[in-house]
Amino acid sequence: MLVVTAAVVPVAGTMAQPKAPAPLHVEGSAAPEPWKRYGGWNTARWDTYNSLAKRDLTPPPGKEIELTGAITGDAKKGQELAYSRARGGGCLACHVMGTSNQEAPGNVAPDLSEIGTAGRTDQWLFNYVYDARVYNPQTSMPPWGAHGFYTQDEIRDIVAFLKTLRTPVAFKSALDDPQKRPPPVEDRDALDPFVNPAAERIEVGQALAAKTAANGKSCVSCHADPKAAFAGWATSMPKWEPRLNKVLGVEEFIYRHAKATMAVDWRMQGTENTDMSVFLHSLSNGREIRVDVSSPEAKAALERGKTLTETKIGQLNFACIDCHTPEKGALKWLRGQWLGEFRGQLDHFPTWRTSRGAGETWDVRKRFQWCAVQVRANELPPDAPEYGDLELFLKSLNQGLKLTAPNIRH
Repeated sequence: MLVVTAAVVPVAGTMAQPKAPAPLHVEGSAAPEPWKRYGGWNTARWDTYNSLAKRDLTPPPGKEIELTGAITGDAKKGQELAYSRARGGGCLACHVMGTSNQEAPGNVAPDLSEIGTAGRTDQWLFNYVYDARVYNPQTSMPPWGAHGFYTQDEIRDIVAFLKTLRTPVAFKSALDDPQKRPPPVEDRDALDPFVNPAAERIEVGQALAAKTAANGKSCVSCHADPKAAFAGWATSMPKWEPRLNKVLGVEEFIYRHAKATMAVDWRMQGTENTDMSVFLHSLSNGREIRVDVSSPEAKAALERGKTLTETKIGQLNFACIDCHTPEKGALKWLRGQWLGEFRGQLDHFPTWRTSRGAGETWDVRKRFQWCAVQVRANELPPDAPEYGDLELFLKSLNQGLKLTAPNIRH
């Protein structure tokens, strides 16, 4: 086991000594090995499309497909395809369209209820569904045909349906209308364990800090009062760690520090790691997020993280900015899911995710992984350097917000 600490060099004529960095186990991965996707998640692989680690895989758009004659597909079948959730969420995820059978449509993209009167040619409609990148390289529209969601014949049916849309939708209630549907407000008491099961883990993490490991050490061996020692610490994380040559987050620190000092194997996203993360984050509740991005290395990581938010990944060909910037999807509805901005996304992790069956406690790296799989991109292990850069950039956008963890979200 390789443990690295920094030497403390005395300074002539002074009494104060610089504080040595915390010991870290720097060898190997902090994630379970070999890495496996979580049980209950989509098990497919998307090896021919970009991930955050491999960003040159997705095939570029081809040329506009030229058609001869008008499209005469099956409009009824096209409606069924457009409304179905079975292939990437369907058209209603982003568009209001049609006058019947609307199921919580989104408004991330334009209302298509009158697209049949817009004067678009059949060829334009076909190509925009097949691969809108031929008209707009930065479009948020997935390349439905080029990436294999629909065949050309199915797209002809969808176009036939689009041509029938000539009447504005009359919604039955404000909840049906994404333009009037009120944004969700999270007002549950996140620190009440009867409301938020993740809050129960604060005491579990505290007990874990006091538990003596096989080597006779515990967290309180060095930090007799963790509440005092770590007050505010989580608000400064993640940070650039020169011994690892990457950005280090709370959960990876827990593994590497505990491995170095107590010889325990608290891998990222394991039970002990998550419980300790919940406990340590809770000690900073109410304090403002203040991550340090002043060093040249941190600034470079910040720029890499920003680039990652702009990187199109997966079969759906989405980037973070497609969902989380107001210029695109943020502050709008994706079917029944409200899309938040970057700011306000990282002040409440770890978080209890109620949408996952009975619920689960997630750290922010697991949220990154979930987003990737949702857009049909291969996720990375939680200690991937790309996730560190991404976390640092997003945390920097949350500077000044007060930490409230563990929280609860649907």
